[in-house]
Amino acid sequence: MNSTKSKSSLRIAFESRGRGRRKLTVVHLAAGKPVLSIGTKEKELLGSFYREDVTVSVEPIVVNDHDFVSQGNGKVIPHGIYDVGKNEAMINLNTSSDTSEFACESLKLWRNMQGKHTCLHTNEILILCDGGGSNSARSCLFKEDMQKLSSETGLKFRIAHYPSYCSKYNPIEHRTFAHITSACKGVALETVETARHYMGKAETTTGLKVVVNIIDKCFKTGRKYAIDFKKKMTVRFDNFLPKWNYTFVPETG
Repeated sequence: MNSTKSKSSLRIAFESRGRGRRKLTVVHLAAGKPVLSIGTKEKELLGSFYREDVTVSVEPIVVNDHDFVSQGNGKVIPHGIYDVGKNEAMINLNTSSDTSEFACESLKLWRNMQGKHTCLHTNEILILCDGGGSNSARSCLFKEDMQKLSSETGLKFRIAHYPSYCSKYNPIEHRTFAHITSACKGVALETVETARHYMGKAETTTGLKVVVNIIDKCFKTGRKYAIDFKKKMTVRFDNFLPKWNYTFVPETG
């Protein structure tokens, strides 16, 4: 009985965090500030592998019925950025590793392309993201890379993490990734270019626009953050749940 109550209270607490993020989103959009939802979609195997559903083709396509990695051409990692206010999405593909450096490189590319005009009117961006993965709330390496990005671009990044098991509340999950999956159904993703082509076809009745890029760069794993980073970091943590809510301010001098 006590276990059931504890699980119920935990679920209510998680759902309240989701509602809190929605309220924060409304406040920033009303102030004319961009709100981005970011995340890494499930990795896709490259090669002649079977994918659920059917597709129309002139000739039959022969595929493997088992997803043996050794028979493929590697994996493609889709990192997504969804602009909540504009209903625009950018998917950046990479074939090396899902790291914090990749996430920051993806954000930098968004700023130089889709966010080029948006950032002329404001220097503060709200970023909604999960609590794990390449943008983990516990990762000092993610904070260090984000601090460098903030100083390089001159932008203030307000980070709001979702707690564990709350990724379903992250807008990019149901407003972008679900439609990316639908666009690739029944298609054998043999190359990165093929994945780029079909992911770019994702669309919704509400007018979702998706731009897909390929970041041809090797992102190494096992990187360590600077020894003195914790002492010198200029990250501003919120008083309420500082583990999940904090802001990066450009360093001067």
